[in-house]
Amino acid sequence: MPRCSGVQQGQGGTGGRAYPGRVPQPTSDLTLGAYLRAVRGRLSPQSLGLPAGGLRRVAGLRREEVAVLGGLSVDYYTRLEQGREVSPGAAVLEGIADGLELEGDERDHLFTLAGLVPPPRGSRPATSASPALGQLLDSWSAQPAFVLDPAHDVLAANALARAVYAPFERFDNLVRMTFLDPAAHRFHADWSRAADSTVASLRAATAEFGADPSLLSVVAAVRASSADFESRWSAQRVQRKTVTAKRFRHDEVGPLAFDAHTFAVEGSPGLRLVVYRCEPGSTTEQALTLLTARAADAARARQS
Repeated sequence: MPRCSGVQQGQGGTGGRAYPGRVPQPTSDLTLGAYLRAVRGRLSPQSLGLPAGGLRRVAGLRREEVAVLGGLSVDYYTRLEQGREVSPGAAVLEGIADGLELEGDERDHLFTLAGLVPPPRGSRPATSASPALGQLLDSWSAQPAFVLDPAHDVLAANALARAVYAPFERFDNLVRMTFLDPAAHRFHADWSRAADSTVASLRAATAEFGADPSLLSVVAAVRASSADFESRWSAQRVQRKTVTAKRFRHDEVGPLAFDAHTFAVEGSPGLRLVVYRCEPGSTTEQALTLLTARAADAARARQS
């Protein structure tokens, strides 16, 4: 859990992160102190990994516990709650938000009440696709579709997408698949172009999610194992995927030609929905029909 450190008491330091200027202070009784007290009161120590600490007179966290979680002194945090410290810096608020595990609107609200413009959302990517999104993928029986995170991990995929990528040993991460699986050179009709596109897309993700451990792990692992990846990564080409042409050579059904459409998944920072479309009546559509039938047969065989 990230912690704020090195913040002097009573100072509104930004800890090296500058956000746009202050906005007008709220005029209602919804003050920063009132909000902190309310959040503290509804959180249990156990939910944040703290010991219960014996009998408590009131529900929720103690001030000293919030101070420890936020990397602050008890005196400084107490002054924040009591309204005697009115200009906390962004680093202080980051520490409190991290300590209390505030996300999304609640994190934004904390900054707004302190008179600061909230930092951009999405610095922490979502780690899973929602069940509803998974059900949506499964409902698309005629289009391969899957969900990627910034590290290009495949978080969810429908049966047809898994069938399309069946020639690979694992359908788990597009970067590892492209550079570390020998099947990639046979699968991609133009491997060099696919490799360029994959690395440029991964580079684009680092602008917003460069500190994501999963992304850093993928980059480090593939750089250490693939000179082809290293040379492309060092070139620093950046390109976000929107609509791209995909040309594959499938071991079972032959050539496949798609337009890949990529969409941001609202409410899930960093996640992208990728849907493959082919021309109606094309040989690719016929091949997908065959792959669908084979995937259904395989599913029935597993259940029997």
